[in-house]
Amino acid sequence: MVPLQKVDKDGFRAMVKTLDPRYVLPGRKYFSQTAIPNLYEQHRSKLDAELRTVAYFSTTADLWSSRTMEPYLSITVHFISDDWELRNHCLQTSYFPDDHTGLIIAQGLREALDSWRLKEERQVALTTDSGANIVKAVQLNDWRRLQCFGHRLHLAIERSVKDARIELAVGVCKQIVAAFSYSWKRKRDLAIAQAELGLPKHQLKTEMPTRWGLRQKMIERVTEQERAINQVLKADKKTRHLVPSWQDMDVLEPVNKVLSPLQEFTDALSGERYVSVSYLKPVLHLFNETILAEGENDTQLTKDMKTTILTYLNEKYSDPGTDDLLDMASLLDPRFKTTYIKIEKVDEIKARAVDEIKSLLTEQQADTTGTSSALPKAVAAAAEPEVKRKKSLASFFKKQGSSTAQSRATLSDEEIKVELRSYLKAVEVDSDTDPLEWWKCHQVNFPRVAKLARKYLCIPATIAPSERAFSTGGNIVTCHRSALKPDAVDRLVFLAQNL
Repeated sequence: MVPLQKVDKDGFRAMVKTLDPRYVLPGRKYFSQTAIPNLYEQHRSKLDAELRTVAYFSTTADLWSSRTMEPYLSITVHFISDDWELRNHCLQTSYFPDDHTGLIIAQGLREALDSWRLKEERQVALTTDSGANIVKAVQLNDWRRLQCFGHRLHLAIERSVKDARIELAVGVCKQIVAAFSYSWKRKRDLAIAQAELGLPKHQLKTEMPTRWGLRQKMIERVTEQERAINQVLKADKKTRHLVPSWQDMDVLEPVNKVLSPLQEFTDALSGERYVSVSYLKPVLHLFNETILAEGENDTQLTKDMKTTILTYLNEKYSDPGTDDLLDMASLLDPRFKTTYIKIEKVDEIKARAVDEIKSLLTEQQADTTGTSSALPKAVAAAAEPEVKRKKSLASFFKKQGSSTAQSRATLSDEEIKVELRSYLKAVEVDSDTDPLEWWKCHQVNFPRVAKLARKYLCIPATIAPSERAFSTGGNIVTCHRSALKPDAVDRLVFLAQNL
């Protein structure tokens, strides 16, 4: 986002004058005090009206610090519209200068929902990282929490690479990358060696300690360009000691073999324009059965890494509350249904689905049927004097009529079960099918189950939406705009994310 002071620059004003000499460009003060606040209020009101029509929603939340070390709390909301579109909005990036204890964060989260008039009981789940303070906050609010898959996978991988051999080999990689990063001559020689050896003309990549994917990319690039790297380093006496040994390569290759397939899953589950929560069960099953399963040609280091990652993920996702949530999301995805639910839990999840559908229908009936219609009847009944009438033949069947109504209610429960069975027996759906498009076409056939699908399929599997708000905030609060007030940061991030 361009700083507002750009409108006061002579070059910018000259360009606008050239484009349209009749246009009078306002100054920075107009944009900062009038245009942007009005635009913010306009879009906030529009989003507020849209949220009024949402039956159920999910959220993500996380804390971050700006370049000026000012703490902020970002919250995003996710829901499925009446047209079966997954909507995502950044609600706010609020200044959070208080101590980041669980109690204070819990209060901040409640205040954030209250400011948008969102009811806590309508929140299906809150996706967060595994920070102790935010986990405690969710517990204090008695909310359902889904742990971020990206953070869990990162912690699992960090545990798997805590090996002296891996740390030594990664250290060699970092030294090699540094040797090429700060020398244009070595970069030139590397390009020449790549052409001679027929290797891809790729640059070496640096790592970032907080992003395991970048470390994996660094290792992958070093193993790919090993021959070219050796040729360049051996030609210079000062860098011959950096040539990776065969022991280093025997470590780097298994590490790359284990980690490279996992990167694609992290990227895929971080999307916010499509359903992701229902993928978690199938992904965990795929990890256990295929991707991280021990192979015949695996080295002991490879087996140890796979075992460590699987043990950690299976332990963290074996929590009963999380497991039930993922089972329900998988059940409501027409691509998976009961495929990845444990056989002994299928009947339990079906029964819970029936109960939740009944609850949704009851809530819907309560919302549509107000007490206003009953009030005039009660007043009229009170005003009319009671007249004693002769008992008619129909009066003898009143009890039978009430039992008929009761049987109809029971029939409604049976209809829910029949509809759920029909949905589960429907034609198999291709794995590339968009589940929301499928539900849009088939909600007429399964209207009750569709209500439950709209409730659960909006949950994001990661906190990537909140982290994208962090990135937007980082692009706004730059070193040249470090004096921005927190309210201005909130407005600018809101507009940048939601426009």
